[in-house]
Amino acid sequence: QVQLVESGGGLVQAGGSMRLSCAASGSIFRINAMGWYRQAPGKQRELVATINSGGNTNYGDSVKGRFTISRDNAKNTEYLQMNSLKPEDTAIYYCYIDRIIPVVSGPVRSWGPGTQVTVSS
Repeated sequence: QVQLVESGGGLVQAGGSMRLSCAASGSIFRINAMGWYRQAPGKQRELVATINSGGNTNYGDSVKGRFTISRDNAKNTEYLQMNSLKPEDTAIYYCYIDRIIPVVSGPVRSWGPGTQVTVSS
């Protein structure tokens, strides 16, 4: 079992910044990729950012240049630094990790419960 605990969500004004954290614990084995998705009311879940074990990152078009994903492998934790926030960034943000588990073919994905980010205009 793996548990992901997100923190750092809340309310911020447009133009402000916010940092999300996602800490993994439990039977982790080895983490490969980590990342964040978000879902706004009435919309599909969309990719925010990913980071692989080599530190290579990928961002959704709507957040490029404003958001930065990072990870601390020693702490099994990932972060999402969000700058220049816009009202359209309002959503529930979900973190995930992809683990490599012995005797299991392919990565195993685990999700966090989600944290609300609200950007006021």
